Amino acid sequence: MEHDNTYIRFDWAIKHMLRDKSNFGILEGLISVLLNEKVEIVELLESESNQDSDNDKFNRVDIKAKNSKGHLIIVEVQLTRQLYYLQRILYGACKAITEHIGLGDQYDKVKKVYSISILYCDFGKGDDYVYHGETRFTGIHTGNDLYVNVKEEGVIVPHLPREVFPEYYLVRVNAYDKIPDSPLDEWLTYLKTGKVKEDTRTPGLQEVKLKLQYLSMSPKQRRAYEEHIDTLRYQDDVLNTAHEEGHAEGRAEGRAEGRAEGRAEGRAEGLAEGIVKGREEGLAEGRIEGIMAVARNMISRGMDNEAICNATDLTATEVDAIRKKFGTT
Repeated sequence: MEHDNTYIRFDWAIKHMLRDKSNFGILEGLISVLLNEKVEIVELLESESNQDSDNDKFNRVDIKAKNSKGHLIIVEVQLTRQLYYLQRILYGACKAITEHIGLGDQYDKVKKVYSISILYCDFGKGDDYVYHGETRFTGIHTGNDLYVNVKEEGVIVPHLPREVFPEYYLVRVNAYDKIPDSPLDEWLTYLKTGKVKEDTRTPGLQEVKLKLQYLSMSPKQRRAYEEHIDTLRYQDDVLNTAHEEGHAEGRAEGRAEGRAEGRAEGRAEGLAEGIVKGREEGLAEGRIEGIMAVARNMISRGMDNEAICNATDLTATEVDAIRKKFGTT
């Protein structure tokens, strides 16, 4: 495999290399391009969610930083599907706020948070590869934005709520499929393929070329990186197989139950009613059975409770019950 023009995957770099102040330029470049404003990172911050090992978090790596304006920036990489991902990133933003305000502080100490999620997995449906969410208060009759008064340096000034509430960016890497014609597209190309244009002038990507080339790693780093890539391939294969088998099992049971209940009615009206009811109950039960099948398949492949919980949103107690029920403890 040729590595002369191959650069280290972003999910690896953000966890193992971008915590160094000398590499802040890479993160600053990505965030600046995404937010469309110059961003300077002052420091990286510790969080209860920061972890150092792949085994600590099956589905993400993250960095929390403070910029020159005092705003908090969370950058997370999501590697596998998760049912309640929106709830999780909401919790992450709220957690960042509470971690950085003292018990006796006034509310003016609440920090603005930017939550940036780089998704290497299927996540809903949409025809774009980058989505932006913010909080707005609009009049239900006029459609006008509400401004709220805030005291700054002794002066009362109006602010839009979005200047205070968290903002969210979802970057759907796998959905990107075009020839890059903007700085943001160049970043998506790197995130998806590990490639960078030779003549790039995009913020952050020049630093990527200098500091994240595969051949620049030490032999020890290279071995660890290759093991990481192999682990990702294995996890992806396991999850894809488990989800396909689980969904197939759930759909089959749902259809069978719907047909059985429909036949039991006997009359034409009963048949129609039975099919509708069977479909409703079958879909609900089918989803449950599908999740159970996913969990059983992951257990049979030796995956731990944290990985299974992240993929299925079952609790650890529920996973243990499945292990006990099917003799896979």
